[in-house]
Amino acid sequence: MRSIGEMGRDSGLGVSALRFYDRAGVLVPAWVDPVTGYRWYAPEQLGEARLLARLRRSGMPLADIRLVLAGWAGGDTGLVPRLLDGHLRRLERGLAKAREELSTVRALLGHKETSMTTATAATARLTVPGGELAAALDAVRFAAGTDPELPVLGGIHFDIEGDALHLVATDRYRMGVARTPTTGHGGGRVQVTVPTPLADAMRALLTGGAPARLTVDGGKVELETQGRQTAGQSLGEEFPDYRRLTRLPEGRRLTLDVPALRQALAAQDGEVCVLVLTDTVTVGDDDSSGDRVGVNPAFLLDALAAGDELLLEYIGPKAPLVLLRPDVEDVFSLLMPVSLEA
Repeated sequence: MRSIGEMGRDSGLGVSALRFYDRAGVLVPAWVDPVTGYRWYAPEQLGEARLLARLRRSGMPLADIRLVLAGWAGGDTGLVPRLLDGHLRRLERGLAKAREELSTVRALLGHKETSMTTATAATARLTVPGGELAAALDAVRFAAGTDPELPVLGGIHFDIEGDALHLVATDRYRMGVARTPTTGHGGGRVQVTVPTPLADAMRALLTGGAPARLTVDGGKVELETQGRQTAGQSLGEEFPDYRRLTRLPEGRRLTLDVPALRQALAAQDGEVCVLVLTDTVTVGDDDSSGDRVGVNPAFLLDALAAGDELLLEYIGPKAPLVLLRPDVEDVFSLLMPVSLEA
């Protein structure tokens, strides 16, 4: 017999998915402990679970999966191929439709680009408190992207306006935003995206809290502090409008027990865990009472590194989770939820 944790690890489904499929009557455990409610699976169920995982990765609807598994278990050699062929035809039709829509979007983007005038290279020179810039870099660095197909997300965005510098990073699934005061600029908005290797080199210079001089000259970015400097070229593509992405309705704010959450998340071995939101926030069973939201435990651990006193703002099961410090509104991170409807 396999425990639910072992079954999740060996099948690739994950514990939350296995609980979901049990409730849906798709993959029911061979035995459930009547005292603890803990699920146990027979050895022969592993093959069925692996098949289920592959079908879900292919995007097959749950109703069809149920029939495929029933046909598989019953030795029906006619039903299963017909279901697979039907699903493949739906995918091909959907892909053709998606290509048409994306071609239209590309045409619209091309028209927009040709109608825009070329912007003049921006210049800015400002002084930033070294300790605050270091803290801001630390607060957002975890969210920088690594996807080679989206190189513009592989950096930290510097947004300078007036006497404030906002740092932003996102990999699509999470976003970090931090603000630090500046002096010496006081002008209009200047934006530049710094590649993560250059941002890391900047962070390495920021020791001791001495002020730092930041210079943006077109595509060149330079940071100087304590007689040392680092410089390099910015990323050429336009960064997404993060201000639009952070315009969210107000939600319910809950105080996090950060040390307890870190300990619970460290024990998670899957890619999805369930946060149970009552008067507190705990890592629990998705059968528990209260609002439930799925998260990537590794991503949430990264966000919790911001400090031991954090709040979680919950807007809804499909909306980003907002993690923020109670004393600083301008330093926060967004974390996209993971669907629990496996």
